Amino acid sequence: MSNALRSTIATLASSFAASVVSAIRGASLEEILSVSGASASSEAPRRGPGRPRKVTSHVAAKPAVAAAAPARKSKGRLPRRSPAQIAKALAQVVALVKTKKAGLRSEQIRAALHMQPKEMPRVLKEGLTKKVLKSKGQKRSTTYTAA
Repeated sequence: MSNALRSTIATLASSFAASVVSAIRGASLEEILSVSGASASSEAPRRGPGRPRKVTSHVAAKPAVAAAAPARKSKGRLPRRSPAQIAKALAQVVALVKTKKAGLRSEQIRAALHMQPKEMPRVLKEGLTKKVLKSKGQKRSTTYTAA
């Protein structure tokens, strides 16, 4: 390309860019959004720091599969359990541990009885206090057996 052609293209590009910028500065936000295909009211509100949610109005809605998926368990504190509920859970743990001669770790007990991790310490501590369970090992390698 010759220098004359390059300088002509550069001049045209800079004048075009300046014209676009001046048009955008003179337009209102609603006009800009209407040209781009979005509206000011369709934006998702921000809920704290981070990137805002991406809102796409032209994408088809996802089919309702939420009913088939298991519900997420809530985070946070568990509801207060009565001594009877704890005793019932302890009875289930003791019955399960009796079936395994070598004993089970708390993770295995929790998985077998479909309990939340937060439920286990109280039940296991109660079993050790009442001496219906024995423990051997430390931390995650602790195995529980029936007394």
